Amino acid sequence: MTWKNLPQLPQLMIDDAVKAALFEDWGRAGDVTSQATLPPGARATAVIAARKPGVLAGLGFAQSAFRQTDAALRFEPVREDGDRLAAKDVVARIEGPARALLSAERVALNYLGHLSGIATATSRFADLIAHTKADIVCTRKTTPGLRAFEKYAVRCGGGANHRFGLDDAILIKDNHIAVAGGVARAVEAAKAFAGHLVKIEVEVDTLEQLHEALAAGPDVVMLDNMPPEILRKAVDITGGKVLLEASGGIELDTVKAVAEAGVDLISSGWITHSAPVLDLGLDIEIS
Repeated sequence: MTWKNLPQLPQLMIDDAVKAALFEDWGRAGDVTSQATLPPGARATAVIAARKPGVLAGLGFAQSAFRQTDAALRFEPVREDGDRLAAKDVVARIEGPARALLSAERVALNYLGHLSGIATATSRFADLIAHTKADIVCTRKTTPGLRAFEKYAVRCGGGANHRFGLDDAILIKDNHIAVAGGVARAVEAAKAFAGHLVKIEVEVDTLEQLHEALAAGPDVVMLDNMPPEILRKAVDITGGKVLLEASGGIELDTVKAVAEAGVDLISSGWITHSAPVLDLGLDIEIS
């Protein structure tokens, strides 16, 4: 599935992150290699292309890197975020001052490769469960400082977003339950605390806990580390009363069976914290 008309990240957010990355890369003297080897007036044309198949995400970050390095650089997108790429597909062309072009290269590719890797990993899960009603969702297991960007990449890959932070919703997990004195007590305390717009989700490890949770009335129940046969029983017990989210150890070889059990959501930390970078490269076109 290719997602179009993706809600865009605020440009100021992208620009600030890219500017910090450029300063980190340039250090105290800038790109001394390009300064040493390239004449000041040299111009170049380059393409960014995929080395391997995947799903594109982060094109706006690459564009920002070149624009902030030198406004004279012309960045022409060829593809869009959310597009599926074959090996050798060109995603953008850049033309302008050669020193600036090469000074921005690594920051542009770092963002593109990382975010496209997350989009690609997400799409692999989403493809496997496309025949079911379940959605693959991310978690808070993200790179510090990059959460909004990584969650955007998940959307590019056909996934959906879970909480962005601790203030988004109430998610009662096993440690909360242990201190609160049980599932029902924790949910009841949460309902007394929450405003009318705050959703409540509770994690359960057993069907006994599921019965207790349903009696307390949360909005969502997280079924933690349950095999597909137990998940199917949980779906039957719930009868559509609340949303059910499967979580814990979700992998490519298990996600299909989990989705076919009938759950609504499947959460995966792997798609953000362990997705391999998608290999994209920049090559100078020699005329």
